[in-house]
Amino acid sequence: MHYAPNRNILWLALGLTLGLSGVAYGQSTTGIIFGTAPAATGESVVIVSASGVTREVAVDSSGRYSAGALPLSTYTVTLMRDGKAIDTRNGITLTVGAGTQVSFNDQPTTNLSGLTVTANALPSIDISQVDSRTVVTADQLKKLPIPRSAEAIATLAPGVNTGSGYYTSPTGQTLISFGGSSVAENAYYINGFNTTDPLHNFGGITLPYGSIDQEQVLTGGYGAAYGRSDGGVLSMVGKRGTNEWHFGASATWVPSGLQASPANAYYPVGPQFLTGPNGKQGRIYQYRNNNTAWEHIEDAYVGGPLIKDKLFFFASVEADHQVSGDSVANVNTQTDTTYHTSSPKWYAKLDWNITDSNILELTGASNKREYNGNVYQYNYVPGQDAGTRGGYLGPDTHTKDGADVWVAKYTGYITDNLTVEALYGQMKQIDYSEVAGGSDAYIVNSQYQNPAYVPAGPVVGPQINQTINDPRSHDTTSNLRLDVNYKLGNHSITAGIDNLSTRAIDIGTTPSGPGYYWVYGAGDPNLPIATLPGEAVGAPGGQGYYVAKEIYSNSASARVKQTAQYIEDQWQVNDRLLLSLGVRNDQFTNYNPDGVPYLRLTKPQLAPRVGATWDVFGDSSFKVYGNVGRYYLAEPANVAIRGAAGSTFTDQYFTYTGIDPATGSPTGLTQITQDRYPGVSANNEFGIPPDPKTVTSKNAKAEYQDEYIAGFDKTLDAFGQHWVYGARANYRVLRNALDDVCDDNVIQAYASAQGLDPVAALGSTGCYILNPGRDAQINVSNGNGGYSVLNIPWSAWGMPKLNRKYGALETYLEHPFNGKWYGKIDYLWSHSFGNYEGSVLSNIGQQDVSQTEAWDNAGVMTYSGGSQANDRRHQLKLIAYYQITPEWLIGGNLQVLSGTPKACYGYFGTAQVDPFNYGGSYHFCGPSGHPAPPGSTGRTPWQEILSLNTEYRPEWADKKLAFDVDVFNLLNQQRITQYRAFSESGPGTLSSTWNVPLSIEPARYVRFQVSYDF
Repeated sequence: MHYAPNRNILWLALGLTLGLSGVAYGQSTTGIIFGTAPAATGESVVIVSASGVTREVAVDSSGRYSAGALPLSTYTVTLMRDGKAIDTRNGITLTVGAGTQVSFNDQPTTNLSGLTVTANALPSIDISQVDSRTVVTADQLKKLPIPRSAEAIATLAPGVNTGSGYYTSPTGQTLISFGGSSVAENAYYINGFNTTDPLHNFGGITLPYGSIDQEQVLTGGYGAAYGRSDGGVLSMVGKRGTNEWHFGASATWVPSGLQASPANAYYPVGPQFLTGPNGKQGRIYQYRNNNTAWEHIEDAYVGGPLIKDKLFFFASVEADHQVSGDSVANVNTQTDTTYHTSSPKWYAKLDWNITDSNILELTGASNKREYNGNVYQYNYVPGQDAGTRGGYLGPDTHTKDGADVWVAKYTGYITDNLTVEALYGQMKQIDYSEVAGGSDAYIVNSQYQNPAYVPAGPVVGPQINQTINDPRSHDTTSNLRLDVNYKLGNHSITAGIDNLSTRAIDIGTTPSGPGYYWVYGAGDPNLPIATLPGEAVGAPGGQGYYVAKEIYSNSASARVKQTAQYIEDQWQVNDRLLLSLGVRNDQFTNYNPDGVPYLRLTKPQLAPRVGATWDVFGDSSFKVYGNVGRYYLAEPANVAIRGAAGSTFTDQYFTYTGIDPATGSPTGLTQITQDRYPGVSANNEFGIPPDPKTVTSKNAKAEYQDEYIAGFDKTLDAFGQHWVYGARANYRVLRNALDDVCDDNVIQAYASAQGLDPVAALGSTGCYILNPGRDAQINVSNGNGGYSVLNIPWSAWGMPKLNRKYGALETYLEHPFNGKWYGKIDYLWSHSFGNYEGSVLSNIGQQDVSQTEAWDNAGVMTYSGGSQANDRRHQLKLIAYYQITPEWLIGGNLQVLSGTPKACYGYFGTAQVDPFNYGGSYHFCGPSGHPAPPGSTGRTPWQEILSLNTEYRPEWADKKLAFDVDVFNLLNQQRITQYRAFSESGPGTLSSTWNVPLSIEPARYVRFQVSYDF
C-alpha cells in the first residue's frame, strides 16, 4: 500500500477518532497514542508506561494503530512483528485529553496539546478536538511566573479573568470569570472527580501546586460527557508514581520587606462627590501602606514503585503560611488586624496495574485553610494618611475552611474495541468559624452617626464580628461516573452516567453579640425612609439621622441531587471531516431542610453537543472547526437557606438622642412609625419555614446557555521558525435562568383577580423562584391541605425579559518550544451585555446565589440593561520563556486588560422615592436621579500586569538543584479594580463613600524558591 507524504499525518484524525476510549473530553484524565507503520502481517505495537501500564494493539491492514484511555505518563512504544521488536520510540509524553502521534515510518513524534507541541519539524494541528482548551504542564509551571493557584494558571487562557474581590473560594482564592459569565458558574475537577463548591458554586478544591501534573482549562465547546457549567472548567490531573523512585523538596519565600507598599484608598475628588462638613474629598479612606504579610511555603514529595510494574505510589505535602500579616480597615471600621494563615495541603496517589487490561487508581487530597487574628483599635488622624494603633479589642474570628477528597477509578480494556471507566469519590468540606466572646452589637455604617453625639468621630464599638457560622457546619459530596466506549468502524461511541449528590448540614449565619446589629443611616428628614405598603417606614425628622435594629439569621440543612446520562459519537466521515455528535440529559432536585423537594427538574433536559473539524489540506496543517452546544446548570445547596428554609431578615427603625462612646450603640431610642412591628422585611423573611410546594413556580425550568464557536488553526513556517496561528469566534446566549421575584403588589392583585386569598398567595416570604422572562404558575394554599394555581404572566411584573449575551473574537500566534524558546501571544475582543450578570451580583458583592436583587421587582430592573460586570472589551496576553544557556532560563507573563464597567445605584428617579423598599438599590445615580444603566458611569482603569522570572539550574548539581526568582507586577501598577457603587445614604443625600476604592491590584512582590528534585 502506498502512502503520500502528506497522508502520514492525516491519520491523526482517523487514528484519534478510532482510538478514542471516552477520553478526549473536557475533564479527561488520560491521553491517546496513535500512529502508522509499514503494513505487514503479524504486526502490533506494544506501549509501556513508566508506571508499568502495558498495552498491545494490532496494526490494521492500512498500517494504522491507536490506543486510548492511557494514564498520563512517559511511554516507550515498540513496533513488533511476529513477536520480535522491530523499532522503538522512547520518552513519549502524553498530554491530557489529546493525542500523541508515534509513527514508525521516519516521521517525528508529535505531541498535540493546548500549550505544548514537541517536535523538530513543522508542528501539526490536532484536528480531532472541537472544544476550546488550554493545557498547562508541570514543566511549564516551573518556567513561567505564575502565582501558586489553579485560578492564576487558568487566567493564562483567553477570556478567563480574575473576578470581583467580593468572592473567594473555600480556600481563600479569588474567583475567576469565563467568557463573561459570573464567578459562580464554573466547574472544578481533580483526577476526574467534581470538586466544585457545593454550597455557592464559588470555585472548588484544588491540588497542591507542586502536585499538578497538568491543568486543563476548558473555555467552551466541551463534549456531552460533562456539564454543570455555564462558564468554564478547571480540570487538574495529579502526578503519579513510576518504576523509578523520585523525591524532592522546595522552600519558597515571599518577604514582606521586598513588597512594594500597597496603595492607599482615598475619597474621590470632583464636584460630583460629597465634600460635607468634614471635607472628605481627596482624604484618606483606607490606609493600606502597611497591609503586608510574610509568606513562606515548604513542600516535599516522594514517588516510586511499591511493586515494580504493578503497584505505584506518589505523595506530596505542602505547608503555606502567611505570618506577621497586618491589615488596617477603612475610616468607618477603624480597626487594625494582625493575622496568621495556615494552608496545609496534601495529595496521594496509588496506581495498581492489576493486569494489562485492568487498572485501579486511588486518589486522596486535602486542601485546608485556617485563619487566626487579633483586632486593635486604629485611630485615624484628621488631615493625615497614617493613624496610630490603639487598644486591643479582641481576637478576630477563627476560621477553618477546606475539604478532603477521596477518589477511586477503574479502567478496563475489555477488548481492543471496548473500554470501560468507572469512578466514585467523596468530598467532605468544612466551614467552621469561632467567635470569641462579646455581647455588644456590631455597628454598621458608623459614618452615618449623628456627629453631634460623636464629636471625636464615629464609634465602631468593641464587637468586631457581624455574623457567625454554626460550628457544626459541613457538607458531603459524592460523585459517581460510568463511561463505556465502543469502536465500530468509523464510529467511536461513548455513553455513560454522571451522578452528583450533596448533603449540607447546618449551613448559614446568625448575628453576633445579642443577636442583632445596629445599622446607622441618614437622609432627608422630611422624606419617608421606605414607602412600600406593608413595609413603609416614616420620615426620621430632626436632621435626618436614624438607626435600624437589623436581624439577619439563616441556618439550615439542605440536599441537592444531580444526575445525568449522555451518549456521543465521534464519526470520521472521510479522510478530512470529523463529526462529534452528542447529547446529554441532566436532572436536578433540590431539597429543603425536611428532605422535601422544593425544586424538581427531572423531565428531560436535553443538551445537544455538536462539533466538526475539517482538515483542509489533508496534512494537519490547516484546521477549520465549529461547535454548537447547550449547557445546563443546577442550583447550589445555599439556595435553600433563604428560599426554602425559615430565614429572618427584619429591620426596626428608630431615632436616637445619644450614642454610647464605648459600644457605638444608640441611646434614647424612639420608634419611627412603620407598617409592621417589631420589624419590616422587604422579602417577608420572618423566620417561618415556607411550604416547599409554594417556593418555586410549578413550571420552572433549569438555567441553561447556548454556545456557538467557529475558528481555524494554521501552521506557518516563517523567519526560519515554526509557528501556529489562528482565530476563533465565540457567541453565548443565556436562554434561561432561575432567580426570585418578590413583588407583593403584583402577587396579591392577580390572586384577588383569580378569586384566591391574596394573603395566602404571598406564601411565607412573598418571593418565588421562577424563570425571569417566562410566565409563572404558583401554588397557593387553600388552608385545607390543598392548593390552587395562581397564573401570573411575565408582563404583569413590568420587567424586561431575560437578556445575557457574550460575543468574542480571539486571534493568537504561538511558537512551540524548540529546545530554546517558547512564546504565545493572544488578543481577545469581547463584549458581555444584557440585564443579568448571572447567579451573583459582582457590583455589590451579593452572595445569595440565584436569589439576587435582580428580578425582585420592576424598580430594580428599570435601566438594568447594559454592559455587565465581567465585561472586558480588550485582553492581550503574552507568555514566553527562553533557555539562555543550559543552566539559565528566563520567563515572562504579560496581561494587558481593559477595565470593567463601574456601577452606580441610588434612589428611584428624579423624585428620589423608594417604591419597593429597596433603599438606594435602583439604577439611578445620585440625588439628581439620572438613569444609570450598567456601563454608563465609566469603567475601571486599564491594567498592565508584567511579571518576570529567572531560574538557575547548575550543572554541577546535575540540574537537580534549582534557584528561582519571580517578580510579580514588575511595574507596580496598582490600579483600582472595584469601586463602591451605592451613591446615596438616603433619599436625596449623596453618600460620602460613593466611588471609594474597594479593590486594588496587588502591589509588586518578589518570590524566591530553592528546590531539589532527585
